[in-house]
Amino acid sequence: MFRLGPPKQIAYAVPNAIEAAEKWAKDFGAGPFFIAEHIPVTDVTYRGTPSTFDHTSAYGQWGDLMVELVQDHGSGPSVVRDMYDKHESGLHHLAYFVDDVDLATNELNKMGFPLGMSALAGGTRFHHVDARGTLGHFIELYEPREALLGFYERVRKAAHGWNGEEPIRIR
Repeated sequence: MFRLGPPKQIAYAVPNAIEAAEKWAKDFGAGPFFIAEHIPVTDVTYRGTPSTFDHTSAYGQWGDLMVELVQDHGSGPSVVRDMYDKHESGLHHLAYFVDDVDLATNELNKMGFPLGMSALAGGTRFHHVDARGTLGHFIELYEPREALLGFYERVRKAAHGWNGEEPIRIR
């Protein structure tokens, strides 16, 4: 039987990633947040059609989980706009490391969860699988490449002993 394992990240759609990161740091003690503006994403397919995905994300640590605050800059359809308009916020996805993105996506498809988006960022392929009907959010899948694991470690280490100062940092 196919199993995902524990999530590595929880992500929220937000109208403004920097403002949301400041609020999360102040109100929830998450952070510090590393900001990546207009992340270069290529080979984007949205529901089977070539597309784009222009977004800014703030990445911080929230307990044992990384939290991502995603701001979608696009005006067209996207996996973020499937759930929220540009002024709304809310839970968007849980992210998981998998050994094989295609295999995991196919297994989730068999369970009734269609592929919403596939893309490439920083040499890492990732998929957003639509689990809204059952779970109320998307599932993000990616293979744990060295650069990605290094970034997760950097965010985790920055949070260790963090005193709340300088909550916003450039990635």
